[in-house]
Amino acid sequence: MKKVYIAMSSDIIHEGHINIINEGSKYGEVIIGLLSDKAIAEYKRMPLLSLEERKVIFANIKGVSKVVIQDTLDYTDILNELKPDYVVHGDDWKIGVQQQTRAKVIETLKGWGGELIEVPYTRGVSATDLEYKLRQKLNTPDKRRAALKAMINAKPYIRVIEADNGLTGLIDETVSVTDPKTGFKKEYDAMWVSSLCDSTFKGKPDIELVDQTSRMNTINEIMDVTTKPIILDGDTGGKVEHFVFNVKTLERMGVSAIIIEDKCGLKQNSLFGTDVQQIQEDPDVFSDKIRRGKLAQSTKDFMIIARCESLIAGKGVQDALDRCAKYVAAGADGIMIHSKEKDGKEIFDFMSAFRKDYPYVPIVLVPTSYNQFTEDELCEKGANVIIHANHLVRSAFPAMKKTAESILLHGRSKEASEEYCMSIKDIITLIPKE
Repeated sequence: MKKVYIAMSSDIIHEGHINIINEGSKYGEVIIGLLSDKAIAEYKRMPLLSLEERKVIFANIKGVSKVVIQDTLDYTDILNELKPDYVVHGDDWKIGVQQQTRAKVIETLKGWGGELIEVPYTRGVSATDLEYKLRQKLNTPDKRRAALKAMINAKPYIRVIEADNGLTGLIDETVSVTDPKTGFKKEYDAMWVSSLCDSTFKGKPDIELVDQTSRMNTINEIMDVTTKPIILDGDTGGKVEHFVFNVKTLERMGVSAIIIEDKCGLKQNSLFGTDVQQIQEDPDVFSDKIRRGKLAQSTKDFMIIARCESLIAGKGVQDALDRCAKYVAAGADGIMIHSKEKDGKEIFDFMSAFRKDYPYVPIVLVPTSYNQFTEDELCEKGANVIIHANHLVRSAFPAMKKTAESILLHGRSKEASEEYCMSIKDIITLIPKE
């Protein structure tokens, strides 16, 4: 019997998918090429279901004889391996970002006389729309918590931006652009709940003054209206007895990770550098906090990431490497290395040396000071998670200040409304409804 190859990425099966499978079965035995998480993550959000769950679903669809894994968006390798007589696909890829993929499939099939069969695209149904609705419904703490680690394993790097409240959370959740290089949609993968931004929106200094209950309330506000994984800025983690308790609470809520820094005493923001006293905790004491936090976990998904402040404190790369070796040995799921130097040299020196001993331990960067480097460049140097940590609050403040000044200056809000403000209609339709 002749072989028919159909690639599938969606975990939401609708009539359009069934139609393509039915058409394919007319030509021979249908082999489903199931795109892996890694392949899917190249151009859209991670799937709702695991690879194994998706594999079981497709294997049990009538007309499917076999399911194989396609690990890239490029069909070439899998087609050369299987040499199918036919490839069946919807005709929607004749335009848009998939045109080049289609052309390569046609060229590859020529190697053994294979043929491309294109099925008219099913109108009026969208897997993307269905997925958006389902993602809201299936946003359980377990799924949300596990998402970050799955992304780190599947993607070259994770792009993160701060979320300070429900409104900024909605921005993080929904904003996207089209990448001019690839034509694929770009969006943020996860959200960073920053202690600096949380404090700033409350009008308080960034000295661990905002209590844990208030911070949990902020997380809940964000979780109510979003689905993406959350990384919490945990400052020093507090007393070890408190930290252990908070790990259990965050894990239960569905937070994916907490990042704690190896400093002690009254917190001073790291970007002050050596202009203020930055006291690092004894590395063995900090390692014990990590170890006890890991022992408190109930699942394998929650991550405790150690933030090393050696470069901020002016102690150099070697001190950072020595400390981070202890933190990894204690069970840290990743290392955040921080620097206020604008040339990025010490960050790159650290990553180069660290990667020799720890090729698979995730490295987190917050490139606030060295923001001339692109995410791709930081990834090439060894970064796995890149956090844009405070840019929404920094852009919101001057905009609000200008609006307030304009109203004072003109004695009315007309000028401010026309120059700086969204319309009331846009505001009241910003929040999605059921």
